[in-house]
Amino acid sequence: MIHDIDRKPTIKNAWRITRDRDKTCLRIRVPGGHLKTRYLALIQTIADTYGNGTLHLTTRQGFEIPGIKWEHREAINALLKPLVTELAGSDIALQGGYPAAGTRNISACIGSRVCPFANDDTTRIALEIEHAIYPHDFHFKVAVTGCPNDCIKAHMQDFGIICMTLPQYNQERCISCSACVDVCKKKVTNALSIENFDVVRNPARCIGCGECVLVCPSRAMTRHETHFYRLVIMGRTGKKNPRIAATFLKWATLDVVTSVIKNTYEFVDRYIDRTIAKEHIGYIVDRQGFSVFMEEVLRNVNLNSDIKIASDLTWSGYRYADDETLLV
Repeated sequence: MIHDIDRKPTIKNAWRITRDRDKTCLRIRVPGGHLKTRYLALIQTIADTYGNGTLHLTTRQGFEIPGIKWEHREAINALLKPLVTELAGSDIALQGGYPAAGTRNISACIGSRVCPFANDDTTRIALEIEHAIYPHDFHFKVAVTGCPNDCIKAHMQDFGIICMTLPQYNQERCISCSACVDVCKKKVTNALSIENFDVVRNPARCIGCGECVLVCPSRAMTRHETHFYRLVIMGRTGKKNPRIAATFLKWATLDVVTSVIKNTYEFVDRYIDRTIAKEHIGYIVDRQGFSVFMEEVLRNVNLNSDIKIASDLTWSGYRYADDETLLV
């Protein structure tokens, strides 16, 4: 019977502390929620041979295998190495489990490989960001969604990446049917209008959703060849004040988004409260101030010409202490 476990390296390496002191639970990363089916047999083998024969699908699109005895970790690490190496994009040494599991699995909606509403391949984006930032100890949550419908709930993440498209209007193909204008008015932000039989887009209202592209019967509206992204930041649940992420960047390129996320690791390293086990990024930004955060994460980032940057942010949320006023 095992009584003493060093919690810090154990948790960091994705072997979970569970209610049963003599058993652990393995968390398996699946960046973008996309996995080759041949690995399902491997995961089943681990669950049946070393676990209790069950599997939990996590909210971050990974797997957790419960009921594993501590002494079986080394054997499982050896089995997992091909899977981890492929998904991580490099040959990661599995000493004690996944390295640096603090940065959570990057989740994504199904994206343009399947969904007609998606403006980009979210699985590809998730993998690119995974390769850029993993492994790392700091507790980051990142999610990618293919359009502003936000099926992956990007607004509840530290970093939510929303794929955008800049609609391209071909006047010669337009038949002035106003289908794009109507769909934008009814479903989106009323960013389009008809003037002298031509479609006019209001850039201040356009959110790059691509709905106008989908409904155009003559292909007068098409997606831009360059992919753009909205980056919403510091959304969270938790015990202090849950809130929805706010827009920091829009019409940004993926290089810019990735650079900002990478710079945030340096920001966290400078300002994190090391007297507690972990501190979420949003609380560090709250403490240091948005202006400090913005200055540091944009430093040495090569900004694309189309980008728009928030000058200030106000998050929408609530504090539990205020709930007393609602009690009857």
